Amino acid sequence: MKGNALRVITVLSACALMTLGSQAVQAETVLRGQKTVTWKDFLGVNVQFHYFTPQIYQKQMTRLDQLGLNWIRWTLHWPILEPAQGQYNLGDLDAAMKAASPHNYNTVAYLVGSATFDSSAPQGASNADQYPPQDDSIFAERMTALAQHYPQVSHWQVWNEPNIIWLPQADPVAYYHLLTTTASAIRSALPGKPIVTAGVAYYGQMRGSTGYMLQSMVDQGLASQNIVAAYHPYSEYPEGDSVADRDFLVRGNALNKTLHDAGVKDVWATEWGWSSYSGPVEMQQIIGVQGQADYTLRRLAMMSTMDYQRIFLFNLSDLDQRASTRDRGYGLLDLNGEPKPVYTALKNFFEVTGPSLVPADPPPALAVPEDLYAVAWNRPDGSHLLMAWSASGAHLNFPGIKAATLYNPLTGQRTPLADAKGVDVPLMPSLQILAWDR
Repeated sequence: MKGNALRVITVLSACALMTLGSQAVQAETVLRGQKTVTWKDFLGVNVQFHYFTPQIYQKQMTRLDQLGLNWIRWTLHWPILEPAQGQYNLGDLDAAMKAASPHNYNTVAYLVGSATFDSSAPQGASNADQYPPQDDSIFAERMTALAQHYPQVSHWQVWNEPNIIWLPQADPVAYYHLLTTTASAIRSALPGKPIVTAGVAYYGQMRGSTGYMLQSMVDQGLASQNIVAAYHPYSEYPEGDSVADRDFLVRGNALNKTLHDAGVKDVWATEWGWSSYSGPVEMQQIIGVQGQADYTLRRLAMMSTMDYQRIFLFNLSDLDQRASTRDRGYGLLDLNGEPKPVYTALKNFFEVTGPSLVPADPPPALAVPEDLYAVAWNRPDGSHLLMAWSASGAHLNFPGIKAATLYNPLTGQRTPLADAKGVDVPLMPSLQILAWDR
């Protein structure tokens, strides 16, 4: 079912959270999945294997495999791969691609940045790569050559965040020309090769404009091109920039519905996540490694209920000094390939959920707190899960559930619950998972 997955329930029905008495209460954000979610097909991660030594990226691949995930989004910078016209620097990338091949990853690669010789930047500009290409056909030729050179890459994505990176200003018409020119070139050489739009930052807002880049692409005919639409729904908190307004759910659902209703088949979130950096403050507040783990699980629970066909966490690994201070800290792993708390929390999460989940209705409960977030699922074996969190730390009592286990993926703790009158669940601001059989 396309459309808004958010169910802000004001009067509770028999299948939703409710009181046992005659007076219904107002529940808050109760979400229901729209389709079965298989994590290895739904959730991917961003990678830059060729930025690391073989020893480190082999460790990164092993860690990724241990999570049970299979989709990766690989960063490629044109100015690095072709520092001078006709001079190619592919050795490290070739080696990393070869190392990744036995893992059989589903690979999305994006090419970003204008090589110096094809940049539209004014003479002497220090950031020439942030200007669009002078000749789109040259960019298209290079991307086609990469697609032919790396047949293991299943999807090719054209540029990254042009709505905020392109100088001197975003140009949705010029970007759409680059996209379609490149798509045509790749498909002429490799018929049927899937193409993805640039992942536009946030929801496609453009600096100096009230327009939205994805909407402009739709207006220019994107749906007729059989191209995946992509954006990057970063926000201050998992629930959005304004928690009270739940603006991530509202804006994400609205954009997905707009794209699907226009005829775009697949919508991906090709970047999202939070940095564990320690400062100085750069756009994102300081949340540390534990905050990164907490925020990631809450956002994943919400996104799994929405009409995305695929989502990609940023990033598998922390990055070195070549990245900005904030951008260095988005990894699930540190620079040595060792797990950070967010990696461990995800691993704990998947061990509880199993590889796939089926949408379900939540069980009846007493006294629903107004700040509750809850998502119900069934596991394929017929057992039940409820993911829930509450900033106020209230309690939920489930009269129909006599025995259950409460899991905290952040700590790995599991707590058996049993009560003939119905189990009582102490909620936390972070995500917990209640599991039970019926």
